[in-house]
Amino acid sequence: MRAARFGPALIILFFISTFCVSVLGESENEILRIRTAPHRNIRKTVIDGTGTEHEYNTSDDVGVDERNGRRVSVSTVAWLTLAMAAATGLGAVPFFFVELEPQWAGICNGMAAGVMLAASFDLVQEGQTYGGGSWVVLGVLSGGIFIWLCKKFLEHYGEVSMLDIKGADASKVVLVIGIMTLHSFGEGSGVGVSFAGSKGLSQGLLITLAIAVHNIPEGLAVSMVLASRGVSPQKAMLWSVITSLPQPIVAVPAFLCADTFHKVLPFCTGFAAGCMIWMVIAEVLPDAFKEAVPSQVASAATLAVAFMETLSTVLQTFSNGYSSEDASGFLVSLLFGLGPLLGGSILVTVALTFRFSHSLLTGIASGIALVLSAWRPLQLLLSFKMSFLTLTSLLLLGSALFHLSTSTLLRLAHPKKTSINDISSSASAISFSALTLQSFFACSAVSLHALAEGLVLGVAAPKAYGLGRHMVLPVSLHGLPRGAAVASCILGATDSGRWALAASALTGFAGPASAIGAILAGIDYSGLDYWMVFACGALIPSFGSVFRRAMRLGPRMSVYGLLMGIGFASVCLMFTRLVCLHTPYCNSAPEAVT
Repeated sequence: MRAARFGPALIILFFISTFCVSVLGESENEILRIRTAPHRNIRKTVIDGTGTEHEYNTSDDVGVDERNGRRVSVSTVAWLTLAMAAATGLGAVPFFFVELEPQWAGICNGMAAGVMLAASFDLVQEGQTYGGGSWVVLGVLSGGIFIWLCKKFLEHYGEVSMLDIKGADASKVVLVIGIMTLHSFGEGSGVGVSFAGSKGLSQGLLITLAIAVHNIPEGLAVSMVLASRGVSPQKAMLWSVITSLPQPIVAVPAFLCADTFHKVLPFCTGFAAGCMIWMVIAEVLPDAFKEAVPSQVASAATLAVAFMETLSTVLQTFSNGYSSEDASGFLVSLLFGLGPLLGGSILVTVALTFRFSHSLLTGIASGIALVLSAWRPLQLLLSFKMSFLTLTSLLLLGSALFHLSTSTLLRLAHPKKTSINDISSSASAISFSALTLQSFFACSAVSLHALAEGLVLGVAAPKAYGLGRHMVLPVSLHGLPRGAAVASCILGATDSGRWALAASALTGFAGPASAIGAILAGIDYSGLDYWMVFACGALIPSFGSVFRRAMRLGPRMSVYGLLMGIGFASVCLMFTRLVCLHTPYCNSAPEAVT
């Protein structure tokens, strides 16, 4: 079954989101047990979701976890680091959509080499921060000697087989997986020690989030090495996660015995760095040069190193300059991107299983877009937050500008008229007909809508009571119809489940990107409603054109699809609204998700 191909990716997404919700909930409960009041400042009012306002007045609002890291529970450390390790599996997601040709396999090996080199640089730097420069040097030399001896042992052992790979390639896979697993021990120790520090949960949460983001390209590096040798995406994802399992295994004892682990960290980080440096130079780069020209490999490796160092710098700056409330805002913002991907995955699975027609899929996308374009404007109008004239003007402005820009691009791409039935039916390649281009433009309108919602979420998430856990369910539900709209639109135009999932994943990145930008910029809520209505206006002409074309292909199925899309989006958004009104989910800024 084609739909079953994406099962592991869905499991990883569900695993991460479930753990994050449970961890945030447990973290909040831990703080509430050891503090005399929630994490608000003195004499702050908190709404519990039932309409009752509770005012807390205490002169000592400094949590015990801020003074003594050991008061953070062991289960909190375990759950957080387990979710952090699971993020490594996301690095294998691109290989569910693309198949590597020999040249690209060489380039991917170059990128893997760059990621591993950058990780080794970070490990050396981390070891030096613990005050053990000489131990780091000794660790680097020991790591190089150790991996050389392992290589000799494998050669002496004879024929090695792993993941249906035999011979020299199998030995290289064993070494890469072993090295990446080995270096996870050092990262797990660092996370455990951070939870036991003076700032406790606040510092530990920031470090965990930083390493979780850092784990994704490392999982990509492992997956690239495996995929270039013919390993399936499912197995590549599994082994990527396995390489990070030492992180939660080591984090708990490191948290309990922080002083002991603090002393051995410099040698451990240097040891892992030495192993990776030797492996990159001796094995990964030579393999890359066999498949691609040296300039391509060098460019890929350089870009990978630059990306990883930039990511490390940004995360380090974030860890040093932001509070735990900002960290929870970052976490909720990242989870905001899982909703569209989950919605797109559900749509693709159902559509491939029941073989939805092109007109039905396009109708579903148009129905969802219609609800998304009307939902927020109607709320603003009915709540008297925006006048009818202003709202109508913004909708018309968004519609006109988007229609003008897409029409110009369509004329440039297709100077002659294209047949209305020119729809690609190949799952491996896209025929860029007028309908295909219009579908991509419609998806860009959905991304614009996600950017506007992300700005609002970025303002609300850091202020959310309970470390943001109350907003996880609403923002996830809010993203489901957006991902389903994009996936159904692309699937209806290209008949490619891979491209549909890739489009929903890219749309999912738009919301977190703008939300994180809003947190970093420190903007407030003023004026965001105008941008939201403008983005809603852009949805109208984009999906209107797509729906008109679908009506010419199959009027009956298009109408059925339109009604299905309207029903699905309305149920998701109404359920989000009910959750926010009758539970403590959206007490800080309900306008962000309702």
